[in-house]
Amino acid sequence: MVGRARRILLALLVAVAVVAPLSAFARPQIPAPAPAAPARVTAATLEDTYAANRANAAEAARMAADHGERQRAAADRAMAAPSRRFLSFDGRGAGQAVEVLGDLAHADRVAVLVPGSDTTLDTYDRFRATATALRDRLDETLDETETETETETETETGAGAASRTRTAVIAWLGYETPRTVSTTVLTTGRAESAAPRLRAFIRELRGLVGRDARVSLLCHSYGSVVCARAADTPDRADHPADQAGERVDDLVLVGSPGTGADSAAALHTSARVWAARGTGDWIADVPHTRADLFGITVGFGTDPVSPAFGARVFAAGDGGHSDYFRPGSVSLDNLARIVLGDTSEVTRA
Repeated sequence: MVGRARRILLALLVAVAVVAPLSAFARPQIPAPAPAAPARVTAATLEDTYAANRANAAEAARMAADHGERQRAAADRAMAAPSRRFLSFDGRGAGQAVEVLGDLAHADRVAVLVPGSDTTLDTYDRFRATATALRDRLDETLDETETETETETETETGAGAASRTRTAVIAWLGYETPRTVSTTVLTTGRAESAAPRLRAFIRELRGLVGRDARVSLLCHSYGSVVCARAADTPDRADHPADQAGERVDDLVLVGSPGTGADSAAALHTSARVWAARGTGDWIADVPHTRADLFGITVGFGTDPVSPAFGARVFAAGDGGHSDYFRPGSVSLDNLARIVLGDTSEVTRA
C-alpha cells in the first residue's frame, strides 16, 4: 500500500512538473508601492495602521491601472475603501494582505484564517467571503446562546448585553501561496518560509489582545501545512505550553492534505488540534504519505482525520473542498463553536 502511494506521488510530481511551466505566467509581477512602514500595533495605533494600509492599497490601484492590470486595479481599489481594516497590505506580485473583520482592540475571541493554494489578491474576495461567513456565524451563535440563557435579571439590568463575548476574524494572506498546478504544492517549501511570518504575527496579535483572549488558527488545505510548521518549532519541544507569546488555543485543520507531521503530538503545541474533512472533498484521494524524490521530500504524511494522527475529528457534512465555510453548513457551525470555546457542543465525526 505504501509502495503504491509512493508511485502515485511520483506520478503526480512528474505530471505537475510537465504542466507547471504552462501556468508559469499565471502570476505576473504587478507593480505596487512598498508596504507601509511596519510599526508596533497597539490598540491606540490600530486606526492609524488601517489608514496607512488603505492609502497603500489606493496607490497600488493607481499603479496597477497605469500598468494595464484592470483586474488587480479593481481589487486594490476595493481594498482601499474606508470600511476596510488591514494590518498589512502588499500589492506587489501575487500580493499579500492581512485583514480584520470586527473590533480587534476589544475582542476576546479571535479567529485567524490561513488559506491554501491559489489565493492571491486577484482571488482574495473568495478568501474574504470565508472570513465574513465565519464572522456572521459567530454573531448568530452568540445571539442564539444569549436567547437560550438570558434571565429575567439580565433583561432588567442589561447585564447580559454588557457581558457579551466580543469576536474578531482575521483573514491572514501573509505568504505567497503555491499554485494548485505546480510542484511547490506537493512540498513544504512555501510553508517553511511562511511559518516564521505566521509565528511573528501571532506574537504581535497576542501583544495586542492579551494573554486572556482566546485565539484560534483555522487552516484550510495547504494552509494546514503552514499552520503545522508554525506550531512545530525545534525549541517548542521543551516548552510546549507557551513559547514567546505565540500560544494559540485551538489549531483547526480542514481539507488538509497532511501536515508533514506523523501525529498531532508531534506538532509540540499546547493547542487543541482539530481536523475535519467533508465527504465530498477530493483531498481524501490524495496519498497521505511522504517520499524522498530527487532529494526533495514530497507529500505530507499522516491523514489528519485518521485515528493514527490523533486530532479531535469533527463533523463537516457532505461538502467539498471549498465548502467548509459555507453558510448553513455543519462544518461552519462547528468552526464557530470551536472559536467561541463551546467545545462540548462540537459535533464529532
